[in-house]
Amino acid sequence: MKVLLYFENQKWIAKSGIGRALKLQKAALAYTDVEVTTDPKSTDYDILHINTYGINSHHMVDKAHKMNKKVIYHGHSTYEDFRNSFTGSNTIAPLFKKYLVSLYRKADAIITPTPYSKQLLRGYRLTQPIFPISNGILLEKYQSNNDKVAKFREYFDLSKDQKVVMSVGLFFERKGILDFVALAEKHPEYVFIWFGYTDLRLVPKKISRLIKGNHPRNLIFPGYITGDVIQGAYQGADLFLYPSFEETEGIVVLEALASKQNVLLRDIPVYSNWLIDGVNCYKASSFETFEEKMVSLLNNQLPKVNESGYQLAVERNLPAIGQQLSTVYRSVLES
Repeated sequence: MKVLLYFENQKWIAKSGIGRALKLQKAALAYTDVEVTTDPKSTDYDILHINTYGINSHHMVDKAHKMNKKVIYHGHSTYEDFRNSFTGSNTIAPLFKKYLVSLYRKADAIITPTPYSKQLLRGYRLTQPIFPISNGILLEKYQSNNDKVAKFREYFDLSKDQKVVMSVGLFFERKGILDFVALAEKHPEYVFIWFGYTDLRLVPKKISRLIKGNHPRNLIFPGYITGDVIQGAYQGADLFLYPSFEETEGIVVLEALASKQNVLLRDIPVYSNWLIDGVNCYKASSFETFEEKMVSLLNNQLPKVNESGYQLAVERNLPAIGQQLSTVYRSVLES
């Protein structure tokens, strides 16, 4: 069985969750006997597994159907997580939803990261099979490593006693960046670091002004960082605080869990039934609760739950995800 993994405009999406998904899918399938190609000119594949939404993606689906190939669409995006992102996103969100549905309807099956995102897609009146499969995590990449932690602290010139609150994401209001900035303003005794990058021409002015310098001195926006520094941050920070209002899963959450980091999330539906407050993470539903739990966690006043959180990452290790993808491929081929 041969699968064509298609991602349109890979350079543009490299720093996004969808861009990360390409690497994760390829790595997961390396643990299976599925042959993988990413060459869009290939014609000798059995299934087109498509992940993006541009015009070329439309053409790839149509081309696959003309060759009687099976098509699986990966439902990374929804109407709900498109809103409150780019400038003007709320205005065009209804049109974006119609466009998404037109693409998803062309597929023989859909893969989406969580039961929550499956529920959203079912609400779009899509009738084909929908399989919830986590994006997954390469567990070994986030194993404890003191050298990486040291590189992280050296990179930001952090003293041993400075407590660090980190987050990772695009510069979107949906990601909760405004609450993150407000927490930094109220707590100059801590260092706050928001990893990630978005072209500031694409975000509202209130966001771009914050990033350009209208933010407290204890808040750092280092941009998109890979390798030992970000991995060291996941392990060496004191808290991963993720105030996002909407996700289909959140790859960065899995990375924090895999790093055995303290995790504080917004209490939103995507985390229901697997991330449980006080059991394998902590949750907040208001700014006041975020602040209260953040301070308590940083001062070791709440029970540690990171070992339980780590077990969630173990369940989503890439070898298991590869087998789940392979099973879906075979069921679609036989349908």
